[in-house]
Amino acid sequence: MAIRVYNTLTREKEEFRPIREGEVRMYVCGPTVYDYTHLGHARTYIAFDVIRRYLEHRGYTVLMVMNFTDIDDKIIRRARETGEDPKELAERFLRYFLEDMSALKVKPADIYPRVTEHIEDIIDFVRKLEERGYAYEGSDGVYFEVAKFRDYGKLSGVKLEELRKGARVEPGEGKRNPEDFALWKKAKPGEPKWESPWGEGRPGWHIECSTMSTKYLGESFDIHGGGNDLIFPHHENEIAQTEACTGHRWVNYWLHTGFLMVNGEKMSKSLGNFVTIREMLERYDPEVIRLFVLQRHYRSPLDYTEEGMEHAKNNLERLYNTLENIRVAMEKAEVSFRWGKEEFEAYEAIRDAREKFYAAMDDDFNTAEALKAVFEVSGAVNRYIREVERPKESVLRKALEFFKTISEVFGLFEDYFRERKAGDEEALIGLLVDVRAKLRKERNFALADEIRARLRELGVQLEDTPEGTVWKRVRV
Repeated sequence: MAIRVYNTLTREKEEFRPIREGEVRMYVCGPTVYDYTHLGHARTYIAFDVIRRYLEHRGYTVLMVMNFTDIDDKIIRRARETGEDPKELAERFLRYFLEDMSALKVKPADIYPRVTEHIEDIIDFVRKLEERGYAYEGSDGVYFEVAKFRDYGKLSGVKLEELRKGARVEPGEGKRNPEDFALWKKAKPGEPKWESPWGEGRPGWHIECSTMSTKYLGESFDIHGGGNDLIFPHHENEIAQTEACTGHRWVNYWLHTGFLMVNGEKMSKSLGNFVTIREMLERYDPEVIRLFVLQRHYRSPLDYTEEGMEHAKNNLERLYNTLENIRVAMEKAEVSFRWGKEEFEAYEAIRDAREKFYAAMDDDFNTAEALKAVFEVSGAVNRYIREVERPKESVLRKALEFFKTISEVFGLFEDYFRERKAGDEEALIGLLVDVRAKLRKERNFALADEIRARLRELGVQLEDTPEGTVWKRVRV
């Protein structure tokens, strides 16, 4: 089945056809590094991480680029507030961002271009726009003349006449029309600046992404992504300046994530209602945050509540408990010489769930629907283990293979499936279980209970059954 994606540009779901067979070139707008990354950002970057992972899982080679805006009005303003050098402040928050993404198990982009390392490329881009008659120099910078680009508004639906209603050029601004936007800003006293044909200055915001994406992905590429809040003006302006420069279509598929909401309002730094990723990681396992995000479709608004986080935490624990049930059952599983009714029921549940998972992910990366299939397998395999005296290894292995697929695509259970050195952790836990059993026979229940309690603190739960003690890993 072909993958279908919702394209913001056409406002329709379309069959995904990359420009080059077997390869996807993808650009996601990165952060302006002047503050800590908040949960709203995490929603976007986790969503595009899963989109990338799924494309790779389906066999595509993905070349992914994400920029860093490391010079901007917000960075300059924040540096003045803190007394830092703007470059040092940006570098510090850039490093924090990468640490946060690593903690959230977001795969690194292939290329992370920084604006300050591409100034000459940006100047060349602006010069081309000037040569083609789309850019002009004003008293305070170089501007893009929006009225000259006939398709302006095709992404956002914004009309030029609506932009002009009640708008005016402010005193001191060098632009001809209120809708025109800055490509290059002439230097103000005390601001970072670079030499250019228009005097010392720095890039405007929108030109950065056009320049860096085309430099690394070409003049046409497959996917451009970001948050809903970037559709206008950022992405609209990107399209205008890039297609004016190249003379042809730039990006084939525009994907945008929905807002993260807090009490009905968008989570944002300007509203002061944001929760940083660092604060969240102090309270929740990174996989809880990932599951919380994936429980909603990437285009839908996502409401942040403590109840929602606890729900995600409980659901993750359920899935880990299933994995542990499979591991324990594997120890007494037998090779299949024949299957009974229970084996066929479990197998069919796994088979059907796989089909549902791929159908959901092929339908515009619908993680919310795909997760239903994951819990169907969880319920079916737990039921199977309860119903049979000796489970068949082949059935349990099919369940494990399904969960490995989920791990690969959703970025969950990665540590669980990582290869462990033979004889290390599991052998040590087994030794402690044996020691505890001997202590109980000797009626030294206090020390036996202490071993059990200490193991629980380390994420290992002991369960005494008629067949003996079994242990399971749990989330602490």
